[in-house]
Amino acid sequence: MKLTYYGHSCFSVVAGGKTILFDPFISGNELASGINPDDIKVDYIFVSHGHFDHSHDVVKIANNNDAMVVGSWELYTYFGAQGVKNVHPLNPGGKWSFDFGTAKGTAAVHSASFQDGSYAGVAEGFAFKTEDGNFYYSGDTALTLDMTLVPKWAKLDFAALPIGDVLTMGIEDAIEAAKLLDVTKVLGVHYDTFGFIKVDKAEAIAAFAAAGLALHLPEIGETIEI
Repeated sequence: MKLTYYGHSCFSVVAGGKTILFDPFISGNELASGINPDDIKVDYIFVSHGHFDHSHDVVKIANNNDAMVVGSWELYTYFGAQGVKNVHPLNPGGKWSFDFGTAKGTAAVHSASFQDGSYAGVAEGFAFKTEDGNFYYSGDTALTLDMTLVPKWAKLDFAALPIGDVLTMGIEDAIEAAKLLDVTKVLGVHYDTFGFIKVDKAEAIAAFAAAGLALHLPEIGETIEI
């Protein structure tokens, strides 16, 4: 599958003939200053939770593309009220068949609120079955045994997992998560953006390799095959 990384936890995957974007935080991210959100063409936007560093550019990108925004019930109602015309709810544990394949909401252990501090529902992740392959984005989360349920539903080709620590799981727990998910290829996300989640990329890649895993850390704006 073709994957493009836009910084922090924002990336897109081309699957089932559609482009799926995750957690757009671009215009507010200094590290992604070379990316223009207006240039991003997508069909779907999946939002794991309401924190600003996962939802900052949702409305703009969605309206530019008439893209469908998918997230928890609270995000569904919030973005609908923000003027997004094409929204769909998907709570943890639920699944829905879209024209690219099937998506399932998964549990995530993390806080969730909007920028003004108001309630944003629960955080979640998403697992996907498509004709081009299956993959999983954990969203912001701690290591949790709930991850063992994901490969019971879909044999994964890769997983996107946070590695920055402090606010999410770090490198060691992400390695354990990959084992629980029965996956060998991992896209690392949620690192370097803020001072307290900076990582040594070479050390992270070496740690995954020592566990028999491939950690992909593409440059911001880079497209890879995974």
